Amino acid sequence: MQKIDDIFEFRQNDRIVIGCSSGPDSMALVDMLLKIRDKYNLFLVIAHVNHNVRKESYEEAEFLKDYCFINKLLFESMVIEEYGDDNFHNEARNIRYNFFENLVHKYDANYLMTAHHGDDLIETVMMRIVRGSNLNGYAGFRNIVDMDGYKIVRPLINYTKKELEEYDQENEVKYYIDSSNDKDKYTRNRYRKYLLPFLKQEEMDVHLKFLKFSNFLNDASKFIEKVRDKTIKRVMEDEKILIDRFLEEDQFIQKEILYYLLSEFYQDDLILVGDKHIEIILDLINSRKSNSFINLPNDVIAKKNYNYFLLTRQTKIISSYEIEFDNYVLLPNNHYIEKISDISDNSNNICRLDSNDITLPLIVRSRRMGDKIKVKGLNGTKKVKDIFIDKKMSLANRDIWPIVLDSKGEVVWIPGIKKSKFDKKKTEKYDIILKYN
Repeated sequence: MQKIDDIFEFRQNDRIVIGCSSGPDSMALVDMLLKIRDKYNLFLVIAHVNHNVRKESYEEAEFLKDYCFINKLLFESMVIEEYGDDNFHNEARNIRYNFFENLVHKYDANYLMTAHHGDDLIETVMMRIVRGSNLNGYAGFRNIVDMDGYKIVRPLINYTKKELEEYDQENEVKYYIDSSNDKDKYTRNRYRKYLLPFLKQEEMDVHLKFLKFSNFLNDASKFIEKVRDKTIKRVMEDEKILIDRFLEEDQFIQKEILYYLLSEFYQDDLILVGDKHIEIILDLINSRKSNSFINLPNDVIAKKNYNYFLLTRQTKIISSYEIEFDNYVLLPNNHYIEKISDISDNSNNICRLDSNDITLPLIVRSRRMGDKIKVKGLNGTKKVKDIFIDKKMSLANRDIWPIVLDSKGEVVWIPGIKKSKFDKKKTEKYDIILKYN
């Protein structure tokens, strides 16, 4: 087995958040990083999510907590108290990655590492092929993904699950087995139990063949995305497709645009939609009906209105709110914002302001069409809506999420999500500290 630093180029003083379930894959990753911690002076944070669906999950969390104490590792954990989405795996994934990203910002990490391996890639690619997707979907997942200020890295992608289990045995690494992995009711489990053994029997290193295939498709997808993005500028206005312009394009690009729009509702893995949904949408766009719509999974609606086409979500109407902030405000999402005197935390849950830079009083309200924020560290502005989409936030949450503005309407903070250029470092001058709880 190759050493992990022969596969990925570590640098001195790297700061890494590690998504760890306590299973054989993630425990192998943690052990590998521990073995090179001193060599590169790595700063390691173990991030654990208790999905709260198995009675053993609390025992596993305690094991990890003790493991981190013994090995002098920072340990962060959360429990998913309830699920509201129709698809458990999709929602759990979104919650995990939001939790991981908050920790990345809290500890100023430059990497988030997960224990996805070669077998995971095979399963993902095969599932996408059977369901139907575009090139980006067929590629499975990328081993390095550029995010806002950090990278998601999957350094075990060259290993198989068997190799990682053998590593655990040879290095006496303790781990837990998730009993739900044996249940055939989950699609991925069926691929793992019945398809993978056949592929490995045909070719022992089939995972490396799939990795080569994935990298090829990713390269092709990057090229196509450039063409798609240029086309979107021609065929879309105000988040609506202009049908007459859209139909002038090659059907391949039409499908790429629709997959891109669907990804805003179904996240980057498009787990609930496939080729058949794209064909249904194209039939709607090409129909002679002036006004029509179709229902897609998870309350998404595809609408045609004369020369316009758009995707929207059917949701309950939520009243907007606007509150003048003094020292404390209770929010509709059951969180609250308070003014505090001091704190060492520098995550997105904390905002430091200089009253000379803004116009008081501050206002806390729900989002509005056209809201923009001057993001800290970036030139120009970014739409609040786009930030919510990047965070893979549900539409219901977007509608009640708090936005903090000054009295001139300048967005100074999106609590828990994004800081503006008005946020001050701890070493700079400020006289207001806000905390989102």
